[in-house]
Parts: sequence; structure tokens; C-alpha cells
Amino acid sequence: MTDEHKLIREAEAASQAKSLLENEMLREAFDTLERQYIERWRVTHIDDEKGREKLFLAVNVIAKVKQHFLTVIANGALAQQALNELAAQAEREATRKKRFGII
Repeated sequence: MTDEHKLIREAEAASQAKSLLENEMLREAFDTLERQYIERWRVTHIDDEKGREKLFLAVNVIAKVKQHFLTVIANGALAQQALNELAAQAEREATRKKRFGII
């Protein structure tokens, strides 16, 4: 697979990740789960260390999933910039060849 194909895949993944983060149903699911986990965490029995640890991890997993989407979006933005630069470079090459009668 060429670098250009990798860049295209990254740009497409960014678009999908952005769509997911903007999806109201998914945002609501993340928010609801996070609220529920935190509420359960607050009412755990004083001796329930393992329960609190599991809820703590659950809250942090939600944050890690969101961060993953944000990372994919950032990488996709960089990939899109690189694709734009490749397209501009190809356009300049084509213009130069036409100007000097190479084509």
C-alpha cells in the first residue's frame, strides 16, 4: 500500500470518528454511562475497594475511547493536509510540463 493510500485511509477514518463523536446517541450513551459509573462509585460501601476500582476503570475507559477518536481526528487532519500538498505538487508538476511543452 502506498503512502497516499494510507493518508486517504487516515482521512476517511477521521471523518468517521468525527461523525461518531458528533452522533447524539453515542454522546448520550457516553454521558449516561459515565454518570451512572460515578454515581455507583460514590455509593460503594467503604469496604468495597475492588468495586470502586472497577468503576474507576470504567469511567477512565470512556475517556480513553473519546481520546482515541480525537487522536484519529487529529491524525486524519494531518493526513488531509499531506494529501492536499501532494495534490498541489502534482498540479504544479502538470502546469510546469505544459508550460515547457513536455506533454
